[in-house]
Amino acid sequence: MLSSSGARAPRAAGPDGRRKVSKEAPRRLGYARLTMEGVAARAHTGKQVLYRRWRNRAELVVAALRHRQGGSLAEQVADTGSLRENVLTVLRMMADRQREIAQDVVHGVPAEIGELRVEVVGIMRDVMTTLLERAVERGEIPTADVSPRIMNLPTDPLCHEVVPRSEPVTEDVLVEIVDEVFLPLVRR
Repeated sequence: MLSSSGARAPRAAGPDGRRKVSKEAPRRLGYARLTMEGVAARAHTGKQVLYRRWRNRAELVVAALRHRQGGSLAEQVADTGSLRENVLTVLRMMADRQREIAQDVVHGVPAEIGELRVEVVGIMRDVMTTLLERAVERGEIPTADVSPRIMNLPTDPLCHEVVPRSEPVTEDVLVEIVDEVFLPLVRR
């Protein structure tokens, strides 16, 4: 890439430089103004380099969020000793992530995420399966073999709370989802 003086501009420090720029861009610019071209220019690289790693800006943003937040949710879930607290912990982590990013990112990424949606759903299914299996081992619930609809129950209502609203989800909403919707179904 040429600088304004016509000399070749220095490239970002390889993958780390590209990661840093891709991590900062969504928050700084907002999702609507984020472009692969803009990220590439700021990282002093070509957009083809970005497209080798991410198919679209939604994938770039998801990768940036994961990097900034220390990996995927599945990698961060600890066992608190109770199904209720484990599920609340997952929902709190999801709500915290929503608070950390701009609302236009919350609204824009799901519309463009494409095949990554399958990965995200799979990750959440794995997280919930792990939590349910732990609960069975502790004797809290009779079985971890629940329908996909029940498995998705804690996260689906949370998503429906996050997307149409511009304010953060409250602790009361999270507790209601777990105590009044999810737990009664898995304990029966």
